[in-house]
Amino acid sequence: MALSNDDIQACARRLHQAEKTRAQIRQLSQEFPDISIADAYAIQKAWVDVKIAEGRVVKGHKIGLTSKAMQSALGIDEPDSGVLLDDMFFADGGLVPTARFIATRVEAELAFVMSKRLSGPTCTIFDVLNATDFVVPALEILDTRIERVDSRTKATRKIFDTIADNAANAGIVLGGRPIRPLDADLRWIGALCFKNGQLEETGLAAGVLNHPATAVAWLANKIAPLGHALEPGQVVLAGSFIRPIETRKGDTIQADYGAYGSVSCYFA
Repeated sequence: MALSNDDIQACARRLHQAEKTRAQIRQLSQEFPDISIADAYAIQKAWVDVKIAEGRVVKGHKIGLTSKAMQSALGIDEPDSGVLLDDMFFADGGLVPTARFIATRVEAELAFVMSKRLSGPTCTIFDVLNATDFVVPALEILDTRIERVDSRTKATRKIFDTIADNAANAGIVLGGRPIRPLDADLRWIGALCFKNGQLEETGLAAGVLNHPATAVAWLANKIAPLGHALEPGQVVLAGSFIRPIETRKGDTIQADYGAYGSVSCYFA
């Protein structure tokens, strides 16, 4: 790791302050050119630890960058992940307080609700399906506490910045009709995503590593060396199969999953 523990803790505190004040910080990859993926996850963990110390509770995980196009754009060959906390969950059809965030975007995904403990390092898609209670339509609300474009160099943020920023996660909305994992071919579940009544994006869950359960298996295997596993009751966002939809105050987002219902939120 290129960063010292003091650097890691300082970065975590800056991210925490950025979220609270809604004032973005400079890209960490600009300040620390030698930053590594391990450093970025260490910063993420340190930031989550700060939140837990303030009373937050871990409720699950999110997986990002699951499409080949996004991985190629960032020069990586695997997804990234972040942590879902209790204050990130919003009601289906409910209000999302824009004053809490900086620059929100929304993605359509499938969320896996675990019924059994799922641990790596040899977890497969079949283990995921056997350990899942329900799969439900979901919206992920993204935010960025780090500048997307550096104000000095005009460089775009890198994978290290996104990971440190808790994989850009800010919120989650669960809705639609819960699905038993073997009652549908999850690859073919799709969504029509509307902003203020206008169709913005469409996609199929197969866009997530060919099968969204593959992403969940990846995560279980990724966190196994750290002694972690996916726990019963946890929610795992498997990854988006649409491009992010930019949102602002007054926007309504709805994702229509056809036979599996719809999920929506209003940015108040």
